[in-house]
Amino acid sequence: MTDRSVRGLVLREHRIQVPLDYGKPDGPTIEVFAREVAAPDGTDRPFLLFLQGGPGFESPRTPSAAEPGWIARALKDYRVVLLDQRGTGLSTPFGHAGDPEDDARYLTNFRADSIVQDAERMREHLGAKRWSVLGQSFGGFCALHYLTVHPESLEEVIFTGGLPPIGRSVDDVYATTFRTMRRLNREYHRRFPQDQERLDRVLALSAAGKILGPSGEVITPRLLRTLGHHLGMDGGAEELHFLLELDPASLAFSHDVMEMLPFGTRNPIYSVLHESSYADGVATRWSSHRVQPEDFADGSSLLTAEHIYPWHFEDMPGLRPYAQAAELLAQHEWPRLFDLDVLSRVDVTCAAVIYVDDPYVDRALSEETADVLPGLRRWVTNEHLHNGLRTGGERVLDRLIGLARGTI
Repeated sequence: MTDRSVRGLVLREHRIQVPLDYGKPDGPTIEVFAREVAAPDGTDRPFLLFLQGGPGFESPRTPSAAEPGWIARALKDYRVVLLDQRGTGLSTPFGHAGDPEDDARYLTNFRADSIVQDAERMREHLGAKRWSVLGQSFGGFCALHYLTVHPESLEEVIFTGGLPPIGRSVDDVYATTFRTMRRLNREYHRRFPQDQERLDRVLALSAAGKILGPSGEVITPRLLRTLGHHLGMDGGAEELHFLLELDPASLAFSHDVMEMLPFGTRNPIYSVLHESSYADGVATRWSSHRVQPEDFADGSSLLTAEHIYPWHFEDMPGLRPYAQAAELLAQHEWPRLFDLDVLSRVDVTCAAVIYVDDPYVDRALSEETADVLPGLRRWVTNEHLHNGLRTGGERVLDRLIGLARGTI
């Protein structure tokens, strides 16, 4: 394979054919793409597979060798494999078939279990006996499933904001996220006290049908309240504050608010499959919608986070074609992802950063999982929120590598 030098890094591209449905190995196939990234003097270093957040988001594109961040730190010890998870990036994209049952049936093959099988095929393609894995957010869910089904393929596993709960119901999980969001709402308004009045005004205008997107679509109050998603991110509170400073009738506000809504149309897989990430042998049946506390109901000014609702597929014009498929998937009984007995005996070194105020992956539930894994060393911190790998990546990954290797 020919190496390419781009911005001071050595790149290799890998494409493999894999079954759409691993339960039907002779059935239709899709393509999975990965980009291997190495420092010029590190083309023979061990592999580190990066599993990104999502589902439904492609792997990051390549920075320069001089750019700080987690990739720059990783390249000191590894070759990094940036896998475009199925349906994303340069892997075979998800194409809306038009028939809801066909779409739903197709998308049942896009969860962590299928992604891990793809990763195993890629590992074999690369000729690696074992490799290390870095899982960010949903990527950590994939990494824990990897530990369940193929621990023999793993040298070490690093989790960043993505150590999922084991043996907890989906409803338990979402109930904890609402509690965290209630606290983050209070902290936001304590920090920016003038924004409560601004938010109330925007919500009132929205209820009157006067907050419009760039294409003239009405942005409903319940959609606006999902902007709370940003309160779980480093810098997100400031981003929300700067949005609320704008005139809500301005084009600037119109464009910015649409860009900031978490469940948009650029990645329909994220919207349709999000709750299934927590479904360990059950159907989700719109868990966020069912367990939403009364003080978060319509008419409230409390901001929500990574909570997907049936009404998203009404209020977001670009999601309407997926409404029936989303309903079918909400009722789908998903297979198990994690095996508590296997994980309690797995002999793989692991390290995890657990964020105290993470509203997406709850601290207490992550620590329960950390207690199960015998080879895991944890770092519990309030220095970052859910996206700490992005905002403090070089330092965050350096510390986790040190934890995994016992040098910290």
